[in-house]
Amino acid sequence: MEQRRAQRYRLQLPLHIVQLGDQKVDRIEKTRDISSGGVCFLSSDEVEVGGRIEYLITLSGANPPVRIRCLGKVLRSTHPTVPANASEFEVAVTMERYQFVRADGHKTAEFTSPGLSVQAR
Repeated sequence: MEQRRAQRYRLQLPLHIVQLGDQKVDRIEKTRDISSGGVCFLSSDEVEVGGRIEYLITLSGANPPVRIRCLGKVLRSTHPTVPANASEFEVAVTMERYQFVRADGHKTAEFTSPGLSVQAR
């Protein structure tokens, strides 16, 4: 039986990748599932395992949109076992630090995972 530290929630949310390693990128993906420790998403491009990643998740249903800026590390980038998605890569990334970002771009609070230390802004 698979055991995880944090419960995963199947949510399809917009995920905007802004940096992979030292390279700035501009890629839009969708989450497959999310937990307090990380995110899994499908990508048409392979992502280098072990590299740093910066991404934004947009929470749906909010007006103005609520975005979370996340910093993490790529843990896995493999072809999924489901044949229907064989052309895509399943990418798992950590969520080591994150902060909520207002619609005007200002940061509201920064958190570090695990243990969640908070810095109000």
